[in-house]
Amino acid sequence: MSRTYQGSIITKSPITPAGPYQCGAASGVWTIDQMVGWQKAGLWPTAGNLAVGTKAIFALGNCSTVTNKYTFSGCVSNTTTSLSANMFVGSAVGTSTIGIFALGNSTSTRNKYTYSGCAVSSATSATAMAYQGAAAGNSIVGIFALGNTGSASSTRDKYTYSGCVVSSGTAASTASYQESATGNSTKGIFALGRNSSGSQVCSRDKYTYSGDVNTTATAASSASSLGSAVGNCIKGIFALGYIGACNSNIRNKYTYSGDTNVLATSASHTGRSGSAAGNSTIGIFASGLSLYRDKYTYSCCSNVSATSSSACSTGGAAASNGTTGVNV
Repeated sequence: MSRTYQGSIITKSPITPAGPYQCGAASGVWTIDQMVGWQKAGLWPTAGNLAVGTKAIFALGNCSTVTNKYTFSGCVSNTTTSLSANMFVGSAVGTSTIGIFALGNSTSTRNKYTYSGCAVSSATSATAMAYQGAAAGNSIVGIFALGNTGSASSTRDKYTYSGCVVSSGTAASTASYQESATGNSTKGIFALGRNSSGSQVCSRDKYTYSGDVNTTATAASSASSLGSAVGNCIKGIFALGYIGACNSNIRNKYTYSGDTNVLATSASHTGRSGSAAGNSTIGIFASGLSLYRDKYTYSCCSNVSATSSSACSTGGAAASNGTTGVNV
């Protein structure tokens, strides 16, 4: 009796295509029946142009419940549904339909923002009270680095969107806080910020969602903390935030293929404790400590001013319905 293996590769770990994203991959050799099956499951990589995201939700932080909806078309920003409690140095990640916001502020509280209807509801809490963490994910799971849980922590939570289930994720390579993160459909890149002694580091971790594997990633150009990050399926743009004792406008470009890191176009203003969200073509960066936002275009690495926030934003977080590799 013949056997059919996924991707025609005999392995203890079945291969799952990284689709339906444009930059997804289906490694191996597949039969037509296998391809059709994964297409029906919504996991076969898609050629051509996918619809780009339409909006990002920015929680302004600064110990407030205020959120802004940033519409990419026209660069329009308006206040929208408030969070259930004040946010400070939180984090966020989500899918094409929802954003999951960890409120920070030394709580375990999370909110679910449903883009359709702009509704805010409770999300499953973190496994510990935390703040100064970071999050990255794909369409199935979000990985939350809890950051400061009373001291620097290596703890990560895995938030499975279907069922809103929280379980343990693979720990970071070292205890850290004041982090930032972004990723594509297969991996998240976490800038570790400060270590348990309080020193800023340039270290990054690579979290591979399949198998929940954590390894060392290519380091940043400078040791920093309180940064922010966003990207598309090809590259992640990291605003380094706080370098030494100075607010910074330095950004790094992390290319997932080859795990390379180079300097990226600088921000228009210095800042720290910012936030960022975007779609497949642009990233919107809130600088932190201000109203300023920047629009970063990935294709040409250009930076221009974006529509400001409705109030000073510090220690906020952002998620969108259009991050390539996270959303369809």
